Amino acid sequence: MALLWRDSLGTGQLLRLVLLHTAWEVGSGQVRYSLPEESKHGTFVGRLAQDLGLEVSELVPRMFRMVSKGRGDYFEVNLQSGVLFVKSPVDREEVCGQSPLCAIDLEVIVDKPLRIFHVEVEIQDINDNAPVFPVNEELRISESRPPDSRFPLEGASDADIGTNSLLTYKLSSSEHFTLDLQKNEEGREFLALVVKKPLDREETAMHRLLLISTDGGKPELTGTVQLVITVLDVNDNAPVFNQSVYKIRLFENAANGTLVIKLNATDLDDGINKDIMYSIRGSATHSGSAVFSLLPDTGEIRVNGLLDFEDTNLYEVRVQATDRGNPPMVGQCTILVEVLDLNDNTPELAVTSLSLPVPEDAPPGTVVALISVSDRDSGDNGKVTCSIPPDLPFQLVSTFKNYHSLVLAEAVDRERVFEYKILVTARDEGAPSLSASSSILVPIADVNDNAPAFPQPVYTVFVKENNRPGAHLLSVSASDPDVRENAFVSYSVVERSVGEQQPVSSYISVHSESGHIYGLQPFDYEELQVLQFQVSARDAGFPSLCGNVTVQLFVLDENDNAPAVSPPGSGRGSPGPELVPLSAGAGHVVGKVRAVDADSGYNAWLRYEVQEAGAAGPFRVGVYSGEISTTRALEEADGPSQRLVILVKDHGEPALSATATVSLSLVESPQAVKWDSRQRVGSEGPLVDMNVSLMIAICSLSGLFVLVIVVYVGLRCHPGPEVMCGPGKATVVCSSEVGSWSYSQRQSRNLCVGEGTAKNDLMVFSPNFPQSWENGEARKGQVFTPNALGMLCLDLGDACIQIAFSVPEDSEAGFNIVDTRDRGLDIPQVVSRRTRLVSDSKVLRH
Repeated sequence: MALLWRDSLGTGQLLRLVLLHTAWEVGSGQVRYSLPEESKHGTFVGRLAQDLGLEVSELVPRMFRMVSKGRGDYFEVNLQSGVLFVKSPVDREEVCGQSPLCAIDLEVIVDKPLRIFHVEVEIQDINDNAPVFPVNEELRISESRPPDSRFPLEGASDADIGTNSLLTYKLSSSEHFTLDLQKNEEGREFLALVVKKPLDREETAMHRLLLISTDGGKPELTGTVQLVITVLDVNDNAPVFNQSVYKIRLFENAANGTLVIKLNATDLDDGINKDIMYSIRGSATHSGSAVFSLLPDTGEIRVNGLLDFEDTNLYEVRVQATDRGNPPMVGQCTILVEVLDLNDNTPELAVTSLSLPVPEDAPPGTVVALISVSDRDSGDNGKVTCSIPPDLPFQLVSTFKNYHSLVLAEAVDRERVFEYKILVTARDEGAPSLSASSSILVPIADVNDNAPAFPQPVYTVFVKENNRPGAHLLSVSASDPDVRENAFVSYSVVERSVGEQQPVSSYISVHSESGHIYGLQPFDYEELQVLQFQVSARDAGFPSLCGNVTVQLFVLDENDNAPAVSPPGSGRGSPGPELVPLSAGAGHVVGKVRAVDADSGYNAWLRYEVQEAGAAGPFRVGVYSGEISTTRALEEADGPSQRLVILVKDHGEPALSATATVSLSLVESPQAVKWDSRQRVGSEGPLVDMNVSLMIAICSLSGLFVLVIVVYVGLRCHPGPEVMCGPGKATVVCSSEVGSWSYSQRQSRNLCVGEGTAKNDLMVFSPNFPQSWENGEARKGQVFTPNALGMLCLDLGDACIQIAFSVPEDSEAGFNIVDTRDRGLDIPQVVSRRTRLVSDSKVLRH
């Protein structure tokens, strides 16, 4: 029995592998672990966090994650301890095949800041595979074969590596045969059965031997095959090839039928013993029997299948030549077919670890996805570059070998672009080059970075006083370009005090969802003319953002106050009838009815008339002055006394009225009548020295016609003991047909016409505006209503013109007339009547 040792790797090859392995460890700068294959689930591999310099407590906050590089998911990390352990057993032969070095590459990623670590786990081989023979051997040996004749045998194969794949062979006891193991120039082993002693077919026609192969593992494993040797009768010359090994180079993807080689073997025998038939021995893939065909008569070997460099780059085809002798004899040779690579494989893209969607406030450098590329070709055909379009806020960063990270290159804005479709292209360096692409859809997640905004800075609304509580006043609306809860807007009133520390929320309320504004109580123009407040729009994001808008609410006056008449005789200081001398002629003023109206504008403009015109007798009352005067000379027939009922009406719609009863007594002695025109002047109230400049501007809708009348009046009046109208602020109203209004700081003043006497048919109306606005001062941009007028009324006898006016605080020019209202008389008529205003002996006509 013979014992042979098989050394699968020579001493020189082992030394080169060790040096290459050491250089790899030093140059890569990565963490390496080693692990026996087939380790069970939970087997400790290493303290990964500690070896990477990471604290265990920061693994979860820094989003620790590990990606296996295309070799399966065999390992897992305990985030509580930072320990790397086996998740599923690893079969080294399945993962790496016959490669002398087997390692699984892992990529560890942590954020804040972003760091990528490379971990390599070497899988150590264990002796878990027994030697395997491909087929049972059946040999036919002529009895004439001399001793030392050799017959090739198919050796066993062991899927393990290193010493675990070192095979020794042993043959069962035989006196005729022994084993011999030789190597060729390429270091390939050839196992042969050697005839030790001449055979005698008549003594033994068939030999059955057991071939045993044992590997070098601990414990060692064995494989067996039965050798069936048939001893043939004399045909003592076998066919012989002109060389034992043929080397052929062939490009992959060669067409079927391509000639590989034509073999030629010779046999020194004669007759049928020298007729040769060719055949391929072996059925293993590397033997080429699946991709090559051999014509048995000619020895031509042709391509008969797909040659794929990526599948097999070297075929070892064993061909035998058998003669037709009896028994036939066989000669053998080996054809080594080297397959050359072509660029016939497009790169492959794989996208893993998608971190989607990307928040719009994500900083540059945020990892969006991991991309791995590969190409089964070799050399330049297998070198791959990866790219994305240049006009995107992303970039590719190479991390390790053929791995890339898709990271954010610049800030993104969801309101501008809500998602990106990124085309990743992988291209090899072959000629011609091949490429592949993959599309990644990257949605952008919304963050609350936009505050609600109103379409206009100020809302203006006009509301009549005495409105119904709960009535809808106006609606405001704000928009937010964000989405979902970040765009859900709710409305509220910005609280502040109004008037005597009354909160603004006691006047109005805002519906939180619709923005409708409702009045909570009736407005009273006599108490509040303008309500200015702010409405806040706040979104539901976190943190929430808000925007404000100003609302100006102007209260319009309604005619809800009747005139109030002073008691008769209050002008003299004592009650009683008015005394009228019988000697009074026509136009003699005998008294005056005084009335006031709490409303404003036309609603406060009073008209006086005798209630029963037939009962007036020789007296009349001034339509707008309230002065009672005689219409003719008095006579004794008029009686000793008269009783007049004076009706006082405002100009509101509908008009409100009040009555005053005046008793008149006719006396003969003029000394008994204490009526002095100078006293009447004093009773009109204290007048101020001033210069008045009046300008009447009529604004049409088109603005093409402006009539300006300028009157300069210098009036000096003497102060009296009684005040007719108190101080107040008149209203500037600039009118257009579309309702555009403005106001400025102003004050009302009394006017005195004539020298030393008050003009009774010149009246001033001063609406009662509050003394202060928000922050204690009036502001430009506020809007007032047409009823809120400071007016100057000129009594023209049969008609009246009413002029709205204001007096700026810092103006020396006096009144600034900005609007004209007239009942029964238009402006051309006013001009044509050449109304006269007298001041300091100057007469200005308009």
